[in-house]
Amino acid sequence: MTAPRFKGIFRPGVDPFSAAHKPPLPPADYHQRTEQGLLIERNCVIPLADGTKIYCDLYRPEGVSGDLPILLAWGPYGKHALSNQVFWPRSGVEPDWLSPLTPFEGPDPVWWGGHGYGVAVVDPRGAWLSGGDFHHNGAQEAEDCAEAVEWLGRLPWCNGRVGMTGVSYLAAIQYLVAPLKPGPLAALNPWEGFSDWYREFAYHGGILETGFLPRASDNIQWSLGQTENTWENVKAHPLIDAFWESKALELDAIDLPAYVVASWSDQGLHLRGTIEAWRRMSSAEKWLEVHGQKKWAHYYRPESRARQLAFFDHFLRDRPTSLSAWPPVRIEVRERHGVAIEREELEFPLARTEYQAFYLDAERQALAEEMPAEAAQLRQDAVEGSAHFDFTFEEDTELTGHAALKLWVEAEGSDDMDLFVALQKLDRQGEVVGFTFYAFYENGPVALGWQRVSHRALDRDQSTPERPVHLHTAEELLAPGEVVPVEIEFWPSSTLFRAGESLRLVIAGSDIYRREEGVMLPFPLHEQTRNRGTHLFHSGGKYDSRLLVPKVPRQDV
Repeated sequence: MTAPRFKGIFRPGVDPFSAAHKPPLPPADYHQRTEQGLLIERNCVIPLADGTKIYCDLYRPEGVSGDLPILLAWGPYGKHALSNQVFWPRSGVEPDWLSPLTPFEGPDPVWWGGHGYGVAVVDPRGAWLSGGDFHHNGAQEAEDCAEAVEWLGRLPWCNGRVGMTGVSYLAAIQYLVAPLKPGPLAALNPWEGFSDWYREFAYHGGILETGFLPRASDNIQWSLGQTENTWENVKAHPLIDAFWESKALELDAIDLPAYVVASWSDQGLHLRGTIEAWRRMSSAEKWLEVHGQKKWAHYYRPESRARQLAFFDHFLRDRPTSLSAWPPVRIEVRERHGVAIEREELEFPLARTEYQAFYLDAERQALAEEMPAEAAQLRQDAVEGSAHFDFTFEEDTELTGHAALKLWVEAEGSDDMDLFVALQKLDRQGEVVGFTFYAFYENGPVALGWQRVSHRALDRDQSTPERPVHLHTAEELLAPGEVVPVEIEFWPSSTLFRAGESLRLVIAGSDIYRREEGVMLPFPLHEQTRNRGTHLFHSGGKYDSRLLVPKVPRQDV
């Protein structure tokens, strides 16, 4: 593992038996029983190289003594935390899709056992009753997971092949362990997991994420030892440094077969990093699917599990399946929540994309195909202000891929600016069209972006006009009266606009989408901004403020 080790802030673990939001935690005693056609072994001990013991639950078809592949679900939420007990009603997960034995965000042992698979669910080092201190990703967790894969592959009833599948944390751990190349690990199925800790999990455009992140940090505090205090570590490292480098992934070193799934709806958490992981993998056999649905529901849908089975049967059991007919990329082109067209592609981003610039007209608050000749400016309150710029399509138009916004900005009353931007779709009546958003919601955007202006320095080696990548290694504060250009990345999306419908660009000084009153479901927020005073946006003349969008040629719409 080339990522350096970093000793961050740890905290005493909270008594695992006191987690009132989870099912009752069983003791660590080994127990074997049969249930629903499975032989179940609770609290099997996996001995790690340094003497630490971690616990694993094993499921396999009753009466089958050998030659079974194993699917590994590795996550910190407790192997006793079963999906049918924790999924929220608004997630879209149908209760009859899951057995009561399904681990949170992981594979259902009853369903997979019925198709000839074993399932292993592991509590990592320092999580719940497993020994040691909990390390939130990084080299230690990667090495522990690799050892667990080797241990599973040696079980007398295993055929020597292990696959990994699961959502979110259960996806991201696959990026971490695969570069270590444990022998039995044969296939990956990461279903929506971020791969850039700083840019996707913690600091969107350099702005601290305050909604999901502290909640995620609280969810990893249950331990008999110590646990990494992710929330405090993130706040202590506002710029990319050794802490963030210790969380970096060797995505290019992944060469295993991989079936990678992302969702346009996961703006602000997993979307960007899942696609980037697929793009950077060196695997000769890799597939990308990007849908626009609610992520947990999509993972457990019968048609999704059928594709998972085809993938794993091919690589873990050498069986002929539909995999040979799979396109390299499958996407959903969305029209609104619940309405989309699925299409096969050869690559992503699409090679035939034609990038079109729409220029901001600050005087008319519109998007124009030609840059205004005269300079203009728009002033708005730095905290409460929100401006929008619209363009109406005269013909059906598909936007699929990466978009970027270049803004010339100025701050009055502050030496920095935090900018929040969104792309929206308007119907022919001018009403905003809602899209699936963040696993639960149906009124979301086409795409989102964020940027702290003092973090505007670009990584010139990684950036392209449609996809700016920022360094986040230093700050460049604004001087009074200084006007600077800033490039803002929109996370990728795919949307069909019919003739007469409009694209809207929103620019604001705070989150454009807010958590519903009284609803405490996970949600991305940014409540600690540097905004004060007045924001000024310049356009026209020498200020080429523009939105660059990925237009797909009309014959493919």
